[in-house]
Amino acid sequence: MQQSRAHVRLLIVAGVALLWATAVFGRLGYLQLYRHGDYLLRAQRQQQRIIEISPKRGAIYDRNMHALAMSIKVDSAFAIPNEIKDKALAAQLLSGVLGIPADLVESRLDSSQNFVWIERKLTPEKSEAITALNLKGVYTQAENKRFYPKADLASHVLGFVDVDEKGLGGIEYALDNQIRGKSEKIGMMADAHQKWFDGAEARRDHGANVVLTLDEKIQYIAERELATAINKTHALAGTVVVMNPNNGELLAVANWPTFDPNAASAGTPAEFRMNRAVSALYEPGSTFKLITLAAAFDQGITNPDEVFDCENGAIYVAGHKIHDHKRFGLLTVADILALSSDVGAIKIAERLGAPKFYDYIHAFGFGTPTGVDLPGESRGLLRPLANWSPISIGAISMGQEVGVTPLQLISAVSAIANGGMLYKPHIVAEVRRGDTVLPREGLLVASEPRRVIQPESAATLRRLMEGVVLNGTGTRARLDGWTSAGKTGSAQKIDPNSGRYSPTQLIASFTGFAPINNPAVAILVSLDSPIGLHEGGMVAAPVFKRIAEQVLPYLEVSPDVPVNERLVQAAYKKQAQNDAENLEDFTPSDFSLLPEQPEAVSSSVEPHSTSNLNPSSHLTLAVTADEDTEISIPDFSGKTMRDVTEMCLRLGLDPVLVGTNLATEQTPAAGSQVRRGSRITVQFGIPAMKLTATGNGFKSAKPLRVTQQPSKVAKKHVRHRH
Repeated sequence: MQQSRAHVRLLIVAGVALLWATAVFGRLGYLQLYRHGDYLLRAQRQQQRIIEISPKRGAIYDRNMHALAMSIKVDSAFAIPNEIKDKALAAQLLSGVLGIPADLVESRLDSSQNFVWIERKLTPEKSEAITALNLKGVYTQAENKRFYPKADLASHVLGFVDVDEKGLGGIEYALDNQIRGKSEKIGMMADAHQKWFDGAEARRDHGANVVLTLDEKIQYIAERELATAINKTHALAGTVVVMNPNNGELLAVANWPTFDPNAASAGTPAEFRMNRAVSALYEPGSTFKLITLAAAFDQGITNPDEVFDCENGAIYVAGHKIHDHKRFGLLTVADILALSSDVGAIKIAERLGAPKFYDYIHAFGFGTPTGVDLPGESRGLLRPLANWSPISIGAISMGQEVGVTPLQLISAVSAIANGGMLYKPHIVAEVRRGDTVLPREGLLVASEPRRVIQPESAATLRRLMEGVVLNGTGTRARLDGWTSAGKTGSAQKIDPNSGRYSPTQLIASFTGFAPINNPAVAILVSLDSPIGLHEGGMVAAPVFKRIAEQVLPYLEVSPDVPVNERLVQAAYKKQAQNDAENLEDFTPSDFSLLPEQPEAVSSSVEPHSTSNLNPSSHLTLAVTADEDTEISIPDFSGKTMRDVTEMCLRLGLDPVLVGTNLATEQTPAAGSQVRRGSRITVQFGIPAMKLTATGNGFKSAKPLRVTQQPSKVAKKHVRHRH
């Protein structure tokens, strides 16, 4: 009996155990088989965070594989707000480290319970300080940050990126899909004590590298010389482009004002980030006479030795009187270009005829984008032939009523230099991932060069362009050791108030190439509204000379002119003697307005003579007209450089300006009696300082250093009106 009871108890215990085991294993099976996904997600939410961080962008190199842009590792701070007990205290501590308001930090902590960025892309000092706080729930994570090791060098070409490493300008924008790659996702893991540490990478796909045709050293030379010219002339803006005329490669693209892409979003004005070489429109002025003569020579309607009567400096076109900048009489075609006669250019264009002239202008690429692999390119301004007014052929022949970009103009000049072939300018040499060269997404496909003029026509024009440098308006572009050719330009800007050409605001330019027989470089220099000397031959041609004489030896281009020390000294002496000569190559015009408004053209007022409008001419006239007259020197204290210059020129004084900022000292003192033509020395603030334009004048900024990296002078940019 007892034995049977023991069996019963055993069976009961076994049954209970079986039921318990069945329930347990059934539950485990249910959880593992049916609820596995739900509980796995819960565990991952507790133990893991997937953070999407900035991708590692590919590097950008110059033609010699010098890095111009790269990505480096920096720390970013993030928080898990539900781990922070006292958010107000944490916000106060973080505010002191990051230098941002505590309420802003606290609002970020309140925006989410699971994850929030506190500050992205920290400096090493801030990262160390946050780590030293040892706040629970606040962590740092390594991210990629774009870094430009050369600061503002080629900034308009390279562009910049935002905090998420998305390209916003230049090559960074044009090739963003390839340079940026895919976003990176990092898994952050937590242990049992909720301490966070790096987990496995979810995905990494680095971007492709870009190799440019740009040369770092040539770019530096161009930017340094442009900065020097801006500092000397106080121009509002400027551009220098250096191109290989034999294949369209851009060796340097320099613009001013400039900016530092490492801090592009820190209040940098949008106009400072504008790539003027591809986006800025301006009337080319006398440089466009190259196109006029190229078409005439190619059509065989004239030759360099043909003589034209330049009508003593005036001509009527469709009832409108156009004045030349000098009273020229009989000139050969070669002299028309060398001396930049508007009347002569108009007569040649009229013989050519508007339809043929239009065809050549269009063939040289004006009015259409060049297709350069940089964003923001303007197509220029060339009205259809049907919309030309009766006066248009005269205006366009001397560079008015047509809008060009610096890149369009240097491309056309390069075609003359290389024998008549127009190449598409380009700056991207290749896009590469590892050893694989990738197609360039979003960029126009490179096209074969096309002939725009015959080789004989180009050779003739090259010889005439050499005459501009040797005996014409471009003598200051003459090189020591190499032959050179080019054309000056001094194009008036449109006055937005009157709608007519301004007599004082001009675009001074020079474009040319060297050596003549085998051109290695074509260079364009453009200065917007220089003060004082403002003709292209006076202020832009010397910049061409300084750049070419540095670039040609660097490219190992052999000199093609014997250098004789006595001849060089004589040349410099002659140049010094000609400093006071009027080399103007523009005509202030009241007859022509914006190209879009030909019906508003008026002939009721004849243009003023250039001697009444050129500031340097004011000085010469005042000195020679009445040298014995004594005048009282005004008080220049607190005046800007522009104001002092204009006041001195009006009074017939010779100003010597030292330093920058506002006038502080002057010699002789205010109230002193001096003769007209006397030299006045005015000290401005601290010497050798940069200038930053404000609404009322200039204020001092950082020191200008033209012997190191190109300087970053910050004047206010004024957009052209065309």
